[in-house]
Amino acid sequence: MDLRLPESVVNILSWLEEGGFSVFVAGGAVRDMLMEKTPHDYDIATSARPEDTKALFKRTIDTGIKHGTVTVVENKTGYEVTTYRRDGEYADGRHPKSVSFVNKAREDCARRDFTINAMMYNPREGILDYFGGQTDIKNRIIRCVGDPEQRFKEDALRMLRAVRFSAALSFRIEDNTWRAIKKCAVLIKKVSGERILEEINKILLSENPDYIRKLRECGLMRYIMPELERCFGEPQKNKYHIYDVGEHIMHTLKGTPADLTLRWAALMHDIGKPCCSSTDQNGIIHFYGHHRESCKIAVDLLHRLRMDNDTIHDISVLVENHDVRIESSPPAVKRMMSRTGETLFEKLLLLQTADNMAKNPEHFPEKKKRIDGAYHIYKEILAERQPYLVSHLAVNGKDLIRAGYRPGREIGDALKRLIDEVIINPELNNREYLLKRAKEYRRKRKA
Repeated sequence: MDLRLPESVVNILSWLEEGGFSVFVAGGAVRDMLMEKTPHDYDIATSARPEDTKALFKRTIDTGIKHGTVTVVENKTGYEVTTYRRDGEYADGRHPKSVSFVNKAREDCARRDFTINAMMYNPREGILDYFGGQTDIKNRIIRCVGDPEQRFKEDALRMLRAVRFSAALSFRIEDNTWRAIKKCAVLIKKVSGERILEEINKILLSENPDYIRKLRECGLMRYIMPELERCFGEPQKNKYHIYDVGEHIMHTLKGTPADLTLRWAALMHDIGKPCCSSTDQNGIIHFYGHHRESCKIAVDLLHRLRMDNDTIHDISVLVENHDVRIESSPPAVKRMMSRTGETLFEKLLLLQTADNMAKNPEHFPEKKKRIDGAYHIYKEILAERQPYLVSHLAVNGKDLIRAGYRPGREIGDALKRLIDEVIINPELNNREYLLKRAKEYRRKRKA
């Protein structure tokens, strides 16, 4: 079978072969090409030692010499070229204590995680598939190379990667591999938050973001996101809900577009409900203040996973406001826009739509009509550039100081009152009127 490779990759393969070395494209790139997908990158495996690779190419970067990896720069693109190797005992569930370079491609394939990632290819020899990767692609299966427990003890992140590949490819995790994940789940505690976050992000951006539930089914969730695990089985006995909290979250997640901030917000939006549950005298369950508790839990959890602060902020804004009823009126829409900003406001409406779709469908048409109304008003506000922030006012703090205000809270209070007027009537946003009103506020304050 001939697989199409970029010219730069073909050149690297040719130069290494001409140097007398065995060389193949390896891993996920081969899998993607067999599935008629365009690979994100092309990793290259070779019998050449790192020093041999460096001698053959003009531009190289030492990205992992200890583990046999040199990055070759060809046509302004970097390609990782790694020497065939056999890994020794793993010291920390991630890094092997020792690495032995080998000459055979088969030995290199044998150390890899899953059969679908353990294939190699070059145009001259075709596909090397020692462990049935092509059959597993055909049968849509995620299966470990060799003993799954051993693979997971070598690198515990592979358990999470199995779920990620299952979500990304809509493949089933093979039974022995699944049982090994359940048995070894506690080992995920050895893995850093950054590495876990990267895999969860990929699950959330896949076509099956609700495969997050598989983390609970295999025992990983209790060690990664115990706050989310508590949501499954948490009842929601009221007329608006048909699922428990956990299943409602999964259905909300499935209903959101593939935007990472939005999908994290969907995953976190009700995570505080188990802490806020109360039952009234009629047996109806309420979750008063759950949006605040969900926001607090989400921020703590995301910091634990080492997410960047800007993204955490955006997610927390969406979670904090996900349950706010936005009336279909310009003032109501502008007030919420002032809390979220333009981009997050649109994402908030998408989150609210998905949230309501995951509830009792009897109430959805009414809620969707209100959300759509708010969206149309939002678009009009943007098109007409209607003011809704203090920074949009025709006056600023310096103008108020010149009008007699003292620096500090007095100015902030006045600007807030001015924007409240302008939100209701945009035509009032002119310098003369606003300065007149500011002076009136000041006189009344002193009276």
